Amino acid sequence: MPEGPEIETENLHEAIHEELEKEGGTFLRQIALSTALLAALAAIGSLYAGSTVNEALRLETRATRLQAQASDQWAYYQAKGLKAAVTETSAAAWSATGKEPPADLRARAERYGEEQKEIQEKAKDLEKERDALTAESEHLMHSHHRFARAVAFFQVAIALGAVAALTRRKTVWLGSITVGAVGIALFVQSFLP
Repeated sequence: MPEGPEIETENLHEAIHEELEKEGGTFLRQIALSTALLAALAAIGSLYAGSTVNEALRLETRATRLQAQASDQWAYYQAKGLKAAVTETSAAAWSATGKEPPADLRARAERYGEEQKEIQEKAKDLEKERDALTAESEHLMHSHHRFARAVAFFQVAIALGAVAALTRRKTVWLGSITVGAVGIALFVQSFLP
């Protein structure tokens, strides 16, 4: 029984590496490395895209709730206005008959007017807060779209990298790198205000 292999494995190992080099082993490693980098950036971009859209939707939901509250306040404002008008009409009816209207009618009409001012202020504050949330939500949606575009470019670049590896064409790989560079530019731009 032989103690070692009959075939020299060291020479075989070197021969395999030489063949890989001839077959484009270095080129394939470059494609694999660039594709892996693009895939990592695509994953990070996807996380940011998802995060920004979720936050934008959360803010938009809050803004919608504030709009509903503001609408309720405006309805309440109108109800107080109607009560004030009815009270003033009642006072006018008393005056038209030549009688002094009850004191509480004028007091109620004034109270309704004061309450309307408070309600109006509250409604305007709610609308201001709604507008701020809507603006922030729109800003986040723009960021989401930028991240999504970057991810799309990364995906195209990765696909081109796979085609380059299969066809062993350097021009296709350079196209992959170019498209990936556009994706990187869009990715970086997404962080800018």
